[in-house]
Amino acid sequence: MQWEAAVAVAGIDGAAVRALRDERIDWRFKGMPSTAFGRTVGEFLAQRPRIFESGFVGPLLVLDHHALEHNLRTMAGWCAEHGLHIAPHGKTTMAPQLFQRHFVHGAWGMTAANISQLRVYRAFGVRRVLLANELVDPNGLAWLAGELGEDFSVACWVDSVRGVELMTAALAGAARPLDVLVELGDANGRTGARTVEQAVEVARAVAASPALRLVGVAGYEAASAHDLTEHDLSIVDSYLGRVRELVAALDRQGYFADLDQVIVTSGGSSYFDQVAEALTKPWEISRPVVPVLRSGGYLTHDDGLYRKMSPFGRAHRLTGREPAFRSALRIWGQVVSRPEPDLALLTMGRRDVSFDQHLPEPQVIRAEDGSVRPVDWEVTELADQHAFLRVGTGARPAVGDWVGFGLSHPCTVFDKWTLIPVVDGDEVVDLVRTFF
Repeated sequence: MQWEAAVAVAGIDGAAVRALRDERIDWRFKGMPSTAFGRTVGEFLAQRPRIFESGFVGPLLVLDHHALEHNLRTMAGWCAEHGLHIAPHGKTTMAPQLFQRHFVHGAWGMTAANISQLRVYRAFGVRRVLLANELVDPNGLAWLAGELGEDFSVACWVDSVRGVELMTAALAGAARPLDVLVELGDANGRTGARTVEQAVEVARAVAASPALRLVGVAGYEAASAHDLTEHDLSIVDSYLGRVRELVAALDRQGYFADLDQVIVTSGGSSYFDQVAEALTKPWEISRPVVPVLRSGGYLTHDDGLYRKMSPFGRAHRLTGREPAFRSALRIWGQVVSRPEPDLALLTMGRRDVSFDQHLPEPQVIRAEDGSVRPVDWEVTELADQHAFLRVGTGARPAVGDWVGFGLSHPCTVFDKWTLIPVVDGDEVVDLVRTFF
C-alpha cells in the first residue's frame, strides 16, 4: 500500500515531495534497520517491512496511518462546516510529506514560525504561507524579497512602528511590497501590539511604507490562557472580541480600501472552537473577510496536552456531533533492566520523546511471543536515554519486552526524529522525513 498519494496537489510541489523516496537510508536515521542501509526509501517500502520483523531498532517512534487520515478528514470537514480556511502550523512536524496531506485535504496554505522554516517550505514549493511572527532580520528579509513572485505569496506579522521601519529599510528596492498583518497581542501574552490603539498606529506606519502592504489582522488566542477554567475561556473570548474590534477600526479608517478581501487569522490547537465562533460571526465592514485558522497539533493529536485541551478531546462547546481526534503518536521502548521488583528501565529518554508537558504514557506491552496487552503503569522519570517505569510488584514485564507509549505535545517530539515510520498495524507504509 502506498500511503503517500502520487497525485498533483495544489499548494505544494508534488515532485519535490515524491523525490524524498529517492533518498538513501543509512546510519543517519535512528531506528532504521541496518539491512535497509544503501536502499532508497522507495525500495525499502516496496519490501512491505514490519516494525517488529524487519530489523528496526529501538526506541522507535511511529505514526498511525489511519489516525492521521481520520484527523485530517475530521478537521477539513469541521472547517468546511464552519466556514473556515485552515493554514496548519507546519512547525509541529516540519515534514513536507505531511504538508502535502494537509493540501490533499484542502488546506488554504501553511503557517511557519521563522525564516528557516519558510526556506524548507519554499524548497518543497509551498505556494501560500503565513509567517506567524515578526520578521525584522535584514538578511532574512532580503532572501524573502527575492522569493516573491506570481507562484508564491507570503504574509508576516508586524506589531510595532520600529518593526515597520526596519522592514522598510531592509526591503528598499524590492520588486514588490511584502504583505503584512497587524498582530494584536494581550497584556499577559506574547508578541502583538497590546491595545487596539497601538495596533492602529502600526497600521498607519504600514500604510506609509512603500515596501509593505497591509492585508489583515493576526492574533493568537492561547498566549494568555493555559487551562479550561471559566476564567481562561473568558480570557480567550475577550481577546477575540478585541481582534474583531481592531478589524472594524482599521476598516473604518480606510486601511483596507485597496483590498478585495481582508485576512483575519488566529487559532492554536486548544481553543479553535472559540476562534471559529469569533471569526465567522457576521462582519460589519466594507470588505469580505477570509477567516483563517492556524492549528497544527490536530494532525497527530496526542495522549496528554491536546487530549485535555483540544475541543475534540474535551466537552467544552461540543455539539455531540463532532468526532474526536485520535492520537497518531506512539513510541516503542524495550525493557533492558529489572533492577527492583516494581521498576523497569527502558532505552527511551529525553533525547527521544517530549517531556515539557507530560511524561510518556505506558499503554501496551508486547511480549516475546508477539502478544500485546494493555498496561496500567507509570513513567516516573526520564534520563537522557532511559525511562524509569514503575510497574507494581504484581507485574511481570521481562527484559526484552517492548512497551508502547503515548506521548504528549507533538511539537517537541518530531524534532528528535529525522525519519519516522508510518504504520498500518505493524506494516510500514511510509517513512516521513523531517527538516528541523
